[in-house]
Amino acid sequence: MARKGKARRKTRETDITVEIELDGWGRASIETGIPFFDHMLDSLCRHGLFNLRIKARGDIEVDYHHTVEDTGLVLGQAVAEALGDKEGIQRFGQAKVPMMDALAEVVADIGGRPHLEYRVRLPRRRPKTDEGMPPLNATLVEEFLRAFSSTLGADIHVILHYGRDLHHSIEAIFKALARALMEATRKNTRIKGVLSTKGCLR
Repeated sequence: MARKGKARRKTRETDITVEIELDGWGRASIETGIPFFDHMLDSLCRHGLFNLRIKARGDIEVDYHHTVEDTGLVLGQAVAEALGDKEGIQRFGQAKVPMMDALAEVVADIGGRPHLEYRVRLPRRRPKTDEGMPPLNATLVEEFLRAFSSTLGADIHVILHYGRDLHHSIEAIFKALARALMEATRKNTRIKGVLSTKGCLR
């Protein structure tokens, strides 16, 4: 049975719909109106081998914050729905990913307790984006991850070991998140029920 999830959030500031299939092959259709953010979400999808569709409209003429944070909230909800009762998942996942001058590490526990530990000092130079569009504020990476963690119910630890280029540093984080999530959400036939001494993951 396919593990699929869908979620939507509509407010005065944003209207976001996310559809995800966990056991996919990395097919992406992403439109947030923020080119660099689209690129990062595409990396998350392809390196986690998730099939992902995101359609987001937000007040990006005011600021990117609402769209980035709310996308994290809706993505977390969609993944949680796809996981269902979480029976048989490995629960924990970790990955270290290099990206040229940067090395990022993400460790995740989809155990029902939301928490973000963000040990990241990003370089000052902002990533290039499309002409006429303001660059993405690097602080929004943390806001996206915190929102995602809160609705997924995941304990996520992010460490940037080093990195000189901001684009490379952020991309390494998203790719490491993808690989950690792929491992944590993977089914293991040796796990009966859920991987917890409590007998539940929430």
